[in-house]
Amino acid sequence: MDMKLELVMVPVTDVDRAKEFYVRAGFHADHDQTVSDEIRFVQLTPPGSGCSIAIGKGLTEMEPGSLDNLQMVVADADASHADLVGRGIEVSPVEELAWGRFVRFADPDGNRWALQQLPDWAGQGG
Repeated sequence: MDMKLELVMVPVTDVDRAKEFYVRAGFHADHDQTVSDEIRFVQLTPPGSGCSIAIGKGLTEMEPGSLDNLQMVVADADASHADLVGRGIEVSPVEELAWGRFVRFADPDGNRWALQQLPDWAGQGG
């Protein structure tokens, strides 16, 4: 039985501010639907991803900023770093670890993200 993660709720305080941030960071705005005064659903997808995020109003009971270390894999940490900086996103320096190269950033509410360039395991038995 296959199970595919397709949507992750990201708790935010200001939906418009968060949407602008994620679009500026390169996410595609898929949907923005106000269902009622209590419910607004905004779906955004990172480029090349099969999984989207949802921000909005009335979608989750998580506290804004409570997601820590959502992780996406990228082909090139340096290129990802340069791209985000060019889009006006504050990012960490590229961090070199045994299990990959990482670039980190946070949305306006403090939900934290990591972009990981996987190590080249070829010839290492990994």
